[in-house]
Amino acid sequence: METPEIDRLRDEVTTKAGLAPVSVEVLHSWALSHVERLTLPDDTTVVFKAAREPFTHEDDALTGAWQAGANVPRLFTSTREATTLGMLMQDLGRSVREPDEEDGAAAAVHLHSAAVPDYLAPGDTDWPASLPRRALRTLDVLQGQGRWEGAGDIAAMLRMLAQAGPARAEGTMLRPYGWVHSEFHPTSLVVTDERVFALDLARAFRGPGLLDLVSWHGTITPADPDRARAFLERYVQAGGPAEALHDRGGLTAQEWVLGWHRVWIVEWYLAQAAQWIANPDDDPVYERVVRGHTAEAAQLLHV
Repeated sequence: METPEIDRLRDEVTTKAGLAPVSVEVLHSWALSHVERLTLPDDTTVVFKAAREPFTHEDDALTGAWQAGANVPRLFTSTREATTLGMLMQDLGRSVREPDEEDGAAAAVHLHSAAVPDYLAPGDTDWPASLPRRALRTLDVLQGQGRWEGAGDIAAMLRMLAQAGPARAEGTMLRPYGWVHSEFHPTSLVVTDERVFALDLARAFRGPGLLDLVSWHGTITPADPDRARAFLERYVQAGGPAEALHDRGGLTAQEWVLGWHRVWIVEWYLAQAAQWIANPDDDPVYERVVRGHTAEAAQLLHV
């Protein structure tokens, strides 16, 4: 995000809250969001977050999660415009230790058990089945701009995934179905002396919660079904629903969710390349990531 935009949003929310920060510490910044710790005259702190589309409804997600009793930072105030969002939130401080898999499983159980507000975007059985065709449409847009011209293999794999999509999407609404954090990584948790909090609900929606569980290990290394299965079992042992281990779409739970997770990532990267960031200089990196995840998805979903 650009500095003038960040400054304007910070001024709006601090003025709205009647606060006058005396110092600013940047915690995170990239093209679509920016996070700061603001120190106030009495030495207390709050967190300011600015975001651009498509991350402009995190205030709604935080409010809904807080009202449902989930462990999330409290939202103090926000300002939303057509394409931007500014928020002031409770500062949870730094983790007392690095979150481990036990923390991740417990935090996922806690969030997935919370009531889901009606206004969260829905992701029912039709949602995963739609992802390959949405990705194909975006790829068509990119190629129409003279970009991604060597991505014929990606298009072919996406067409196979689209054909198999409706059958493979069966089981989407098995439990855990409800909150999907969408950015569920160790860096999205803060461990305090009392509890574990979840941050970064900017992409939260209503859908298959298993996606959070395979998000935990990231996507830098190849998909590991055995590792994913072990984490699903840890989740059930922590109190998650037993259905988390049930077969779906003719596949094991771990193959099903790893495969659809990769398709979801592909659709998101293509959308970033075409719309949200749209920097042709990034195309070689994005294309390499999309090609790898599309191939993994086809293998995992047995298409």
